[in-house]
Amino acid sequence: MRLYACDHCGQPVHFDNRQCVRCGYRLGFVPERLAMYALEADGSNWRLVAEPTGIVRFCSNATLDICNWMVEAGDPEPFCLACRHNRLVPNTDTQQGIDRWRRIGQAQRHLFYSMLRWHLPHPDCKQDPESGLVFDFLEDEVQDGTVVPATTGHEEGLITIRAAEADDVTREQARASMNEPYRTLLGHFRHETGHFIWNKLIRDRDEFDAFRAVFGDERADYEAALQRHYDHGPPPNWQENFISAYASAHPWEDFAECFAHYLHIVDTLETARSFGLAVDPRGYHEMAAEVDFNPYKAESAEQLVSAWIPLSVAINSIQRSMGERDSYPFILSPPVVAKLDYIRQVIGGV
Repeated sequence: MRLYACDHCGQPVHFDNRQCVRCGYRLGFVPERLAMYALEADGSNWRLVAEPTGIVRFCSNATLDICNWMVEAGDPEPFCLACRHNRLVPNTDTQQGIDRWRRIGQAQRHLFYSMLRWHLPHPDCKQDPESGLVFDFLEDEVQDGTVVPATTGHEEGLITIRAAEADDVTREQARASMNEPYRTLLGHFRHETGHFIWNKLIRDRDEFDAFRAVFGDERADYEAALQRHYDHGPPPNWQENFISAYASAHPWEDFAECFAHYLHIVDTLETARSFGLAVDPRGYHEMAAEVDFNPYKAESAEQLVSAWIPLSVAINSIQRSMGERDSYPFILSPPVVAKLDYIRQVIGGV
């Protein structure tokens, strides 16, 4: 994620900032331009301070401080490019529901930042009623006094995310019960959207042969494969060929996991580059790295991985020094790097 600057005073600002702490102007993100702007009120709309003819308005979800993205003044849609994909949202009659939605919305906007950077397809249900991208943020149900957790998953263009996982305690309980090294809202968004991207860029374009050469035959029974995974776990030595244990369950899950990790790596490397971070431990020059290239335009997955491994090792070491778990507890084996390179070629060619 880039580090931005207030276009009025030059103060560094972040992707989720609402106001410049130096000049005081209201800030908003214009997704069509992938840029933050200082704003001044113009009736019911807002004017770009540095561009007086630029008239925009806030996404309707800004009323509850859910979203800081802008909509062009003439756009009939009330919601921004990200929020217009939402169908069911958390209960806004409670503070807990509003807090959950804020955390969910933050993760969703990070996903869409990457989607827009790569110009990935994201038709909504109005543009594509059959298989447009739609999000349902589902509440848990109570049946006979027992909480039945909502399910995070996907079906064609519909992605469901359990709203309760916006709460740290609930998400940690789910992570521990499923023996996962990593579980975040953003990870859910990136993984489940990976299935949607597979539909659009592999299935709908009949690119099966190239996909199967890297990930295997997706025609294997999906439900049976998942049941086998839950009953018996991953195959021995799965780390040699897969980014995660779950990726070994089926080629569809392998693609979705690799897609999510590709976004993890690229977005974090862009953040490191934006802050000028470099790793050069004394006496360990093989662990030196500097992000001196645009990760979104990487020439190969190897270029990304060469910078990512030293950086992630450093980040993990810092986390341990703070008594926290590793931020990136994964191994990038040569077969996994090859899969990441396939992802790079697929999404880079859109």
